[in-house]
Formats: sequence, C-alpha cells, structure tokens
Amino acid sequence: MRASRALRAGTAVAAAVAVVAAAGCSTKAQDSGGSGGEASGEVATDVGIEGTTITLGVLTDLTGVFAALGNDITNANQLFWQDNQVCDTYDVELDVQDTGYVPQTGVQLYSGMEPNILAMQQTIGSPINTALAQNYESDQIVNFPSAWARTLTEIPGTGVLGATYDVEISNGYDYLFKQGLLKEGDTVGHIYFEGEYGENGLAGTQAVAQERNLQVIPAQIKSSDQDMTAQITQFAAAGVDAIALTVAPTQTASAAAVAAAQGLNVPIIGSNPVFAPGLLQGPAAQALKDHLYVASPISAWDQHPDLLQQYQAAHPDVQPSLGAVFGYGMGETMKQVLDAACDNGDLTRAGVLQAFNDLQDIDTGGLIVPINGFEQGRSPSLESFILRPADVPGGATVVQDAFEGEFAEGLAG
Repeated sequence: MRASRALRAGTAVAAAVAVVAAAGCSTKAQDSGGSGGEASGEVATDVGIEGTTITLGVLTDLTGVFAALGNDITNANQLFWQDNQVCDTYDVELDVQDTGYVPQTGVQLYSGMEPNILAMQQTIGSPINTALAQNYESDQIVNFPSAWARTLTEIPGTGVLGATYDVEISNGYDYLFKQGLLKEGDTVGHIYFEGEYGENGLAGTQAVAQERNLQVIPAQIKSSDQDMTAQITQFAAAGVDAIALTVAPTQTASAAAVAAAQGLNVPIIGSNPVFAPGLLQGPAAQALKDHLYVASPISAWDQHPDLLQQYQAAHPDVQPSLGAVFGYGMGETMKQVLDAACDNGDLTRAGVLQAFNDLQDIDTGGLIVPINGFEQGRSPSLESFILRPADVPGGATVVQDAFEGEFAEGLAG
C-alpha cells in the first residue's frame, strides 16, 4: 500500500462541493521526480480538476435503509482525503449527495454533479449503480460501488472492492462446513432482497447447494419488509439446518430474534451488508452473537486500532461500523488509480479509466481483501473475512482472516 499521511481529525461529512470543471486543459505538476505517486512534467486534464484540486463524486445513503453504513463509509472517505494527495500535488474534494437509496434520486443527483467531477469515489447500492451503468460507461467514469453484485462487474470502470455476493456467501458456507456447523444434504432457508444484491447472494447459495446436495428454501422480500416472522416460521416448519441472509440489518435483527423465539437455534450466514453494530443494542443482540456469521470483504477494527483511534477522534459521537474501515480502503484504492494516471501524465477521464484497467494486485494494508484486478464479468477477489458480532468497536471481530473457499473459483466468472 502506498504510504498515507497521518489523519487530521475533526471533519464530518461534507455538503455538496461546487467546483467549476476545467475543460480540455493541462496542468504543470509541481514535482519533477517521476515515480511513486509524484507527477512528472505536464499532466493532461479535462473534467473535474480546477488548478490543483480534484473533485470526486459521492452518491451515498445517509437517510435510507443503509444510512448507518453510508454515513460511516462517507466519513472515512473524507478522512482519507483530508491528509492525502494525488501525486503529492493535487488535493481531493468530495461532492457528497444523499440518494436515500432511491435509484431515480441517484440518477438525478448524478446528472447535476457529472460536469464537475473526475470520478466517483463511492456509489452506494446495487440498484443505483445499475441505474447509472449507461451513464458511467458513456462518461468514462471510474466508480467504486459500495455494493458487490455480480452485475456491477460488467460496467466498464466500476471496481467492486471485494468478492461478488455469490462468491462471498460461498466462502461463508465453506467456513460453516469446515467448522462442522453444516454438512452435505442439509437444508438451508435463504431470505433475500429482490434485485441484484439478494439474487446474486441466492445464486451463491444455489451453487453451493448443487455441489453439496443442500436443500434450499428461498424467500424473497422487498427492502421495505421489516418483519421476518412468516419466513422464519416457514423455515422452522421445514427444519432448516442454517439460515442465509442477503438483506439489510433491520431484517437480520428480525430474523435472528424470531428464530430465537421459535427455538430455531441454527447458524445464520450473511453477506457483509446484513450487519450493523447498532443491532447489538437491540433485543436480537444475544441471538446475533450466538448464531450470526458474516462473510465480508472488510476486516474489523480490532485489526486496525490506529485507524479506529483517528476515526473516533474525528467522530466522537458515532458508534463506528465496519463501513468506516471500507471507506478508508476505498480512498486508498482510488489514490492508487489516480497516482498511476498522474504518473502516466494523463488525469483526463480517459487516462484515469486506463489506469484503472491496468491496476492489478491491489493491497490496502488489510483494510479490504486483496483485489486481483478489475476484469469485466469476473469477481475482483475470491477472498473473504469471516466476522462474528461482539461487544467491541464496530460490533464485530475477525474469526477467520481473508481466505479463498473451495467454491470461490467456480463462481469467479
């Protein structure tokens, strides 16, 4: 990982930043050193750079179903760029907009910010990324989604930071099998959101089921559905041996609480968005600690104590989720792309896209699983961490370091 300067604490999520785009210009880099993130000579620019300030877009969820995650990811994006530059020359500002997890809102907000941004530091949610796919492609936008659906890997310039949901949940199953919590021929009930997120997770369950002769009971829900009583009652009647979830934290809490109330004491495996630390303050806390396993591209705060201290100093009134770990790793990944483009002398959108396409073996110092590269249609990583809920900062601890399960390669694409 490229060296990152010490963070200055104290900045909350910024409001929208209005920056006039510098069209068709080039800037003279201040340094003539050459490599390692230092610009050399003339650097071509077009959109989203004014002088030595780069503007990146953020379309996040600050008020919708993933608000806790969106706030922490965005806070950490901000923290990263406070004390890091591109090529030791360019400062980065973020134009932050709240979609509320509504795709049409995201499309409208992107239309307003697009003339003034070089790239997208963050777009939260598979539905919003999908709604903007054609725009991102036609505008040559490099974008890092806060989402891991397989379909997003088909969008040119969109870099999924971790394993896709099908690969991710398959690693979770691999962990359950190796721990003796699941065996061949068992029955699994899978609750999943309609749309790319849930359906991609279900595809992972179905692939593992085919390999290990599992019986699968699928239960599709809408993101607005809150009470999982009907689904868990169905699973209990069928005698499931495990529950799989590709939902939001609200549904996870309901599923765990109802299962406990019905005496359905089976492991619960979920993809990374299923959990938020605030759940441990609610009635499902003990059930989650006892039964939930989260397959995740993001490590936990216990592996990054210095970053935790910096984040808490900046946001003392926030209970940090692991989204902040991810948000900082996103910033580091974008820096690597922009540094490479700057080293190539081309910070135009086309130049940034080329640098993105050429980037391989991305290391964020363990914040995010290792990323192999961004090949269209293929999972960028085959590895996942396994996390368990615990009474620690971020609400979870790592019980299995990043690993590739036995089903991952078959789902890679």
